[in-house]
Amino acid sequence: MMTQKQVVPFQEGNASMKALLGGKGANLAEMTRAGLPVPPGFTITTEACLAFFKVGNRISEELFEQIATALKQLESQKGQIFGDANNPLLVSIRSGSVSSMPGMMDTILNLGLNDITVLGLAALTRNEKFAYDCYRRLMQMFGNVVLGIESYHFEQLLHCLKEKEGALQDHDVTAAGWKDLIEDYKKCILAKTGQSFPQHVYEQLRMAIEAVFKSWNNQRAQIYRKINRIPDEQGTAVNVQSMVFGNMGGNCGTGVVFTRNPSTGENTFFGEYLINAQGEDVVAGIRTPLAIAALKNEMPLIYEQLFQASKQLEKQYKDMQDIEFTVENNKLYLLQTRNGKRNAQAALKIAVDLVHEGVLSKQEAVGRIEVSHLDQLLHRGIDEDAVKDVLAKGLPASPGAAVGQLVFSADTAVEWSRAGKTVILARMETTPEDIHGVIASEGVLTSRGGMTSHAAVVARGMGKPCVCGCEDIRIVLDEKQMMVGNKIVKEGDWITLDGATGRVIIGDMPLHEARMTNELLVMLKWADEIRTLKVFANADNPHDAGIARQLGAEGIGLCRTEHMFFSSARLPVVQQMILAEDKEERLKALAQLLPMQQSDFEEIFNEMDGLPVTIRLLDPPLHEFLPNLEDLQRRQAQLMYDKEGSDEERDEVAHLLRKVQALHEANPMLGQRGCRLGIVYPEIYEMQIEAIFRAASGCIENGISVHPEIMIPLVSHASELKIFRELVELVAMQVLGKEKLRECPYKVGTMIEVPRAALTARQVAAHADFFSFGTNDLTQMTFGYSRDDAEGKFLTHYVDQKLLPHNPFQVLDTEGVGQLIDLAVNVGRVVKPSLKTGICGEHGGDKESIFFCHTIGLDYVSCSPYRIPLARIAAAQAFIEHGVPSECKVTNAI
Repeated sequence: MMTQKQVVPFQEGNASMKALLGGKGANLAEMTRAGLPVPPGFTITTEACLAFFKVGNRISEELFEQIATALKQLESQKGQIFGDANNPLLVSIRSGSVSSMPGMMDTILNLGLNDITVLGLAALTRNEKFAYDCYRRLMQMFGNVVLGIESYHFEQLLHCLKEKEGALQDHDVTAAGWKDLIEDYKKCILAKTGQSFPQHVYEQLRMAIEAVFKSWNNQRAQIYRKINRIPDEQGTAVNVQSMVFGNMGGNCGTGVVFTRNPSTGENTFFGEYLINAQGEDVVAGIRTPLAIAALKNEMPLIYEQLFQASKQLEKQYKDMQDIEFTVENNKLYLLQTRNGKRNAQAALKIAVDLVHEGVLSKQEAVGRIEVSHLDQLLHRGIDEDAVKDVLAKGLPASPGAAVGQLVFSADTAVEWSRAGKTVILARMETTPEDIHGVIASEGVLTSRGGMTSHAAVVARGMGKPCVCGCEDIRIVLDEKQMMVGNKIVKEGDWITLDGATGRVIIGDMPLHEARMTNELLVMLKWADEIRTLKVFANADNPHDAGIARQLGAEGIGLCRTEHMFFSSARLPVVQQMILAEDKEERLKALAQLLPMQQSDFEEIFNEMDGLPVTIRLLDPPLHEFLPNLEDLQRRQAQLMYDKEGSDEERDEVAHLLRKVQALHEANPMLGQRGCRLGIVYPEIYEMQIEAIFRAASGCIENGISVHPEIMIPLVSHASELKIFRELVELVAMQVLGKEKLRECPYKVGTMIEVPRAALTARQVAAHADFFSFGTNDLTQMTFGYSRDDAEGKFLTHYVDQKLLPHNPFQVLDTEGVGQLIDLAVNVGRVVKPSLKTGICGEHGGDKESIFFCHTIGLDYVSCSPYRIPLARIAAAQAFIEHGVPSECKVTNAI
């Protein structure tokens, strides 16, 4: 038996019941309580959804009894009867998840119409054309959502009817035309499913609610949840709401408004509407709507009521609202409000403005920023000097510039993207079924639809450039091309989208990187006032170090010295060092590399004046600097059998081949790399250490404050770190002397990327000033995964099948890898309370991973330069959510 009420009338709910009623249901309840004009209805809870899946994807009789009872109550409120021949009640069935998922699940309108009730609706409204229009809409939605018939079957029949009647728009079709189309739809449904369109309204209701529950697990919803990390366990509520009609004539309409501009964040009333239309017409992009400002002239009283209601809702929710409305016979109804989706630029402006307006505190403003959106602020723009051939101009639906090869289907976009191509997806209008193509594309172009269409909303949420409603463009899918006048652009041709201006440009335009906005700088300043976790950068050269500092890095957490050797000028010297037959030859090559390394470090120290710079000594296997083994074998075969080349070349290739074979390892990632290389060839590390301190000495003489931190990589035993600490101290004294040593407060530490180092952290910490956790390799070694093999072969299956919650190379595995980090930090600080700790893998730029680092009391995270703003905000949000990290608890087991 059902133990809890699972159907809640709007008037009995409130905003605090979001987890149970979903976002839409909770907001409808709150608007009803506030006295706003909301069509009455009820919400079937998320708990009912989860129970629905447990009992075999069906509505239990107990639940349906609750639904029927709530429907009777709704009939009393409306003075109409569901299924009545003379005064029929019609309802909409809409999904309503806890986390906003616009367009990802399904909706059915006009439920309750059949061959009998349509006559009653026609008589009641004295509008036969309207009644049969509603009926065909129900059949089309029901056929697609409930019965699983592809939409194009219905669209094709509608298109033929409009051609037959010479109708340009749907509202131009006659009542007789709608009647004919309904009969065609019935035949289509019977042919495709083997069953007739249900005439019993309660059967319609049960089937529709079950279908909307099932849409929680449709492909597009699953993809959206995966991208946005929305738990599958949330489920969706279903809202059953009495219908109001925007398609009854010229004094009716429907639209979507935002209390602020979702593209720019400006405090201006923003939105679109259509006269004589239902809501789906606006969001589907079937007709290009009018700007909401035009409603002020067309329906001034409605406009003022809508404006005042929107301001009331924004004040109540303390955020920009996205409101759906319908006007029926000059009466305004609000169908939904929710926190509006906006791009990163708009999100920051709105948050900053709300603080200045006294609506939000700084902590509230920082706390509500979507960290993933911050990547969008570094959107690229077009080099205007290169723009010559503007093909067309549409609506600037989502900012940024994108370049790619044109494709006309979502499947093609995915296929080409997997083949390494960059693509732009062009559609007449996108639908939720296109989401996989939107994800795969650099940008989206539509010839129909407005700023609130599906394409616009989804692209803005993903931070992808989008141009919508480009009506000059005619897309011919059969010929895989689009045309503007006499100009033809075919699939595979290069185009550029400018989401900031709405331009569609022929060709591959050069792009420039984005710039920090004033709002971002303000938000970052507030975040820095809040957070306790420091944010460093992974930077291997002076250019990246400079960018990192501009973006707010508080130091360099990882400088990978091996990346300094791959230039064409240096590689031959490195190869000479590797190919040396004895130590004397190797020292000659190292003597040439010393000034190169010294120069690198000097420039980086100059860029980071006063900030710490963590320099990792050479890490990868030496064979990576040499030619490919297979290439050498092929070249040797050519020289031997084709008699090509000189004797000198043959000797050189043979020598190289022997050396590469000698250095070859069965598993290089676990072979002679990191500190193991320094143990065998200590002169290599000695050269690097000398270069660091020579650079420090020169910078100190020039008034630069230098804070080098020398990282010994791949330590698995305390004795390895002990040897190199002694070497660092010896070289530092030799190069700097006692006087300069006082001006160069260097540190020596290790990158912990081997589980044994974490498990023996007590011993390792005795020789370390810092622990830097290399979470990429630590993840590989803890899981026993080769990242390249795992991500390319089986890891996606693990995530898809819920064997793992996330890709552990993207989101830190807190239960396994995180436990090793926590343990090492705890026991390390027992030995050395001042031990500095942080992570420097790619996880340093991931929000969830940053939250974990904050909670276990790390000192810093280090990430790539362009993710520094994201990490600064995430670190502040971690403090807002979790407060000051608790005292580290000593793990006594180790």
